[in-house]
Amino acid sequence: MAKAKKLKTSFRCTECGHESARWMGRCSGCGEWNTMEEQQTVKATAGQVRAASRSRSKAKRLADIDTDQARRIPTGIAELDRALGGGAVAGGVALLGGDPGIGKSTLLMQALAAIAKQGKRAVYVTGEESAAQVALRGRRLAKSGALPGVEDVIVLATTELDEATEALRMEPPEIAVIDSIQTLRATELTSAPGTVSQLREVASRLIELAKAKGIALFLIGHVTKDGAIAGPKVLEHLVDTVLSFEGDRSHAFRMVRATKNRFGPAHEVGVFEMVEQGLREVPDPSALFLAERPDQAAGSVVAATAEGSRPLLVEVQALVAPAAYGAARRVVSGLDGNRLAILLAVLERKAEIHVLDRDVFASVAGGARIDERALDLAIAIAVVSSLYDRPIGQDVVAFGEVGLAGEIRAVPRIGARLMEARKLGFKNVVMPAGQMDRLTKQEKKGLTLIPVKTLPRALSTLFE
Repeated sequence: MAKAKKLKTSFRCTECGHESARWMGRCSGCGEWNTMEEQQTVKATAGQVRAASRSRSKAKRLADIDTDQARRIPTGIAELDRALGGGAVAGGVALLGGDPGIGKSTLLMQALAAIAKQGKRAVYVTGEESAAQVALRGRRLAKSGALPGVEDVIVLATTELDEATEALRMEPPEIAVIDSIQTLRATELTSAPGTVSQLREVASRLIELAKAKGIALFLIGHVTKDGAIAGPKVLEHLVDTVLSFEGDRSHAFRMVRATKNRFGPAHEVGVFEMVEQGLREVPDPSALFLAERPDQAAGSVVAATAEGSRPLLVEVQALVAPAAYGAARRVVSGLDGNRLAILLAVLERKAEIHVLDRDVFASVAGGARIDERALDLAIAIAVVSSLYDRPIGQDVVAFGEVGLAGEIRAVPRIGARLMEARKLGFKNVVMPAGQMDRLTKQEKKGLTLIPVKTLPRALSTLFE
């Protein structure tokens, strides 16, 4: 007579994953209330533990390890390959998160179609749509010419983890997509799909399978209202690469940003444009972001940023208005609101420009989101330009970090920023004075550099 499986009952926090033997109103791990959820797991027997210990891998010298097993697989989409650090990795697992409807499924379907066009096996596992719905979407994009080869993509519609892993194990594909990981469930767990226990089990088994079979695996994840990937933070620690799909659905531009990458540089960015045919690559995003910049408009400044290895020019806009109702408001789009508040305080105390009692609105035009400190100087200049209603020259670019003492601090990759500014026809560059000695003649060529040590000095140079 077979022994019944031993079930272990515990309570796990849905926010941080902290586990407790009994229910608590407040999680002792993260301090959140009413987040403890009951779960039942199968307790491993002593025989299973011994079998697992016997199957451990043997240690090898680094020089004896075959690196061909972790080869790069080009996805056929250059901007996605850039964000991945050169392409997908065999046995690597990437987690892609983003707002609903932003284009996650479309992007990865285009990548699968490009792989299938090369005669390689590509599998799309969907738990949110039926196979017929996926086929209709794929054929619609194929008619527009965006997905040649999509008819060879293998589609599996299931919410059962066992069915998905069996299909991937029987005929391992070159690349596979799970859409989405929150919809799959392990039958041995009694909790609902998307819970902490289910996500940990599903992710662990899929990652183990991908590394054993050398499958380049993409997991699509839901996001919370704050923009973070739903589920415990351990999910991001388990995968090799975390990609964030950013963009405002009211704009056509989309950005895929790598926030973690074990196989390449983090913070690389791929830029796309949403069109009727799907997602189209944007090889020169600076020109696109500046295409609609107004002429001689107060509060508009071009800033040079460096997202990963790519320099990018964006338009920073600011609008200063009287605070008509109560306390002054701070509204930002594509920028860090806390950073704007700090810059306004520095302008008030160090530059004697009174803006704290006024409403200030700031944004990055085009729907891009930039978190780099190098935008500080451009934001401050844009605020003062709007306050005085005095436009900045059309050929001026500014970058530099602003300290609390009003000093202008150095930023990385200054040469790439200058080359991008020169390529787009800009002549005058406001930059940190401490980096002038590091520039070569080639980097200075064709540009008038305006070195500044403090924020008051930068403002007096531009406005007086």
